[in-house]
Amino acid sequence: MNMKKKNIIMMMCATALLSSCHIYKAYDRPEDISTEGIYRDPVSMTDTLAVTDTTNIGNLPWQEIFRDPKLQVLIEEGLANNVDMQAAILRVEEAKVQLTAARLAFLPSINFNPQGTITTMGESDWAKAYSTPLAASWEVDLFGKLLNASRSQKTAYLQSQYSQQAVRSQVICGIANLYYTLLMLDRQVEITAETVGIYKENVRVMEAMKIAGMTTEAAVTQTRAAYEQTQASLINLKRQVRETENSLSVLLAKAPQHIERGTLEEQVMPEELLTGVPLQLLENRPDVKIAEMNLANAYYTTNQARAAFYPGINITATAGWTNGSGITISNPGEFMFQALASLAQPIFNNGRLVANLKVSKAEEQIAKMNYQQTILEAGQEVSNALHLYDATNKMLVHDQAQVEQLEKAVSYTKDLFQSGDATYLEILTSQQNLLSAQLTEVSDNIQRIQAVITLYSAVGGGR
Repeated sequence: MNMKKKNIIMMMCATALLSSCHIYKAYDRPEDISTEGIYRDPVSMTDTLAVTDTTNIGNLPWQEIFRDPKLQVLIEEGLANNVDMQAAILRVEEAKVQLTAARLAFLPSINFNPQGTITTMGESDWAKAYSTPLAASWEVDLFGKLLNASRSQKTAYLQSQYSQQAVRSQVICGIANLYYTLLMLDRQVEITAETVGIYKENVRVMEAMKIAGMTTEAAVTQTRAAYEQTQASLINLKRQVRETENSLSVLLAKAPQHIERGTLEEQVMPEELLTGVPLQLLENRPDVKIAEMNLANAYYTTNQARAAFYPGINITATAGWTNGSGITISNPGEFMFQALASLAQPIFNNGRLVANLKVSKAEEQIAKMNYQQTILEAGQEVSNALHLYDATNKMLVHDQAQVEQLEKAVSYTKDLFQSGDATYLEILTSQQNLLSAQLTEVSDNIQRIQAVITLYSAVGGGR
């Protein structure tokens, strides 16, 4: 009776010890991981930036964000053909196969190994022996070694899925960025080409005025210089258009070629940006989820290091027919069965088990810090995108007002020139100022669109 009580007490102590080590406990997100305040100063944003709304812009299909039909065709083509996207899909399949293999480790392994020998000594007859054993072995997972290995492999599988999601988002947003850059360059080429035509006429007028003695050679030279500078700018813009088309073509996994596209004026972007609460940011962003899976994997690696301190139990069995016992050979053969159970308890391994556990704990802590840092960086990216969107909205108001005023300035200067109260160089200066303001307006408009793209990516869009 006393012996039974001792056994029960020992079993209870062992169970308590295992529970305290969390060997069987599944990963839970640490409670001290902070997600509060990762958006900077949300209350200072305009009403268009609803940062506390529970609806997340990242949950919207990309078709609702990027509404240009030609852009949608390009995105679909990129998702189907992009090399990085196809590689990410294959990596998910690899991880899935490895997860299946890890789960099958719980089952016994069975091997069929038929053997035959033929022996003779001196003048004796040939002795023929054979065996057809079917061997099975099974590792009894009492201390969570296989369980934690399987869970670790599951985190790797999930990580590959989140990596695929990250690549998908990068492809969608990368195509959109290049597409809108093309639209910006098209508009800048259009504005610059119109200005080249105006400057060419300016040169003609100034040359005629010089012949008539109404201006100097210095004024004519300055007008020609402005014309040549604008021509060079036009050539440079067309080069950028070609290079951007080439970059987009490669992203679509096809040879560099012309890209069919709309115009900048046709684009319609969402007016209200809903970023969701911080918890949703955790649930949607693939890089945050990848960082969390790294932490989960480190947690299970630590559990495996703990489980290494406990004994391993293996059961093996062999069954089959043989006519050789190792001493004599008899015919016909007879059925044979053998079973063996073994226990291996590590006692001293030169400190390797302790060292492995310490290293695993340190790596787990590093993974936890990296997870928290990834959350902070995610908040920074969202905050920057929100502020850029808000800033460009305000800038565009001033850009449009500046263009309107400079258009009036060009008109007024021409009228003053007709009345003799202004020089032709003043007309040229006002036209140069107008060109610069028009190009800036186009650039700021694209920045606003790119802020939407960045924000969509930053909150985990494109799933």
